[in-house]
Amino acid sequence: MEINKIYCEDCLATMQKMPNNFVDFIITSPPYDDIRNYNGYRFEFEKIAHELYRILKEGSVMIWVVADATINGSETGTSFKQALYFKEQVGFLLHDTMIYYKNNPMPQTGKRYHQHFEYMFAFSKGSPRTFNPITEPTKYRGIANMKNRGKNGSLEYEKVLRTTEKKVGNVFFYSIGGGISTKDKIAYHHPAIFPEQLVYDQIYTWTNEGDLVYDPFMGSGTTAKVAQMMKRKWIGSEISAEYVKIAKIRLENYCKLFQ
Repeated sequence: MEINKIYCEDCLATMQKMPNNFVDFIITSPPYDDIRNYNGYRFEFEKIAHELYRILKEGSVMIWVVADATINGSETGTSFKQALYFKEQVGFLLHDTMIYYKNNPMPQTGKRYHQHFEYMFAFSKGSPRTFNPITEPTKYRGIANMKNRGKNGSLEYEKVLRTTEKKVGNVFFYSIGGGISTKDKIAYHHPAIFPEQLVYDQIYTWTNEGDLVYDPFMGSGTTAKVAQMMKRKWIGSEISAEYVKIAKIRLENYCKLFQ
């Protein structure tokens, strides 16, 4: 396998080249529901799910960002179906169900509230070996009495030292759109791009410098760009030659590989 390369092919073909327990981290947002015919290509979820588990190292994490389309008056539930398949049929642990919250989503018509979020499932292959939590300042510090309920139902108190920092919650807030998700204008030729900050936050949390990151649906190259800037190795798959071209142009400023 060549490292720091986008393979213009079906991700199944790329993963077949990889040995077992090969990558340290996976992050992606797959095509789903009514956009499943991705530039005319088919998305074979179940085969891909098993391959993702095979290539991921023990103790590593995959971030799977997905939402549901509304078809014939009902949300499809694709996100839940995929999460349960990963857990029950593949062997992943559903380590965390996080939310990617859009501060400024596109307004919607109809008898529903505006859709502000997508699911950001964190699947792990065993217990995660790396966790670098993003923190924020605490409002209070010093000794506090923490209340927990014991196994017999009684309340138990424990003195805990509050520090100046605490882990953030599992709802991540991002503004999106032109000039916000990324400053790279070429990226907006792709119909659905990650906010760069989302990828940064997840790579920071679950990996260390030198780790290998894989994105099976590389799209406009956001994962590659952010991984490169964070001194991680990376591999991508992208079946659309049009999108690979976008990614390569975008990455020229960041990766000498494409110059």
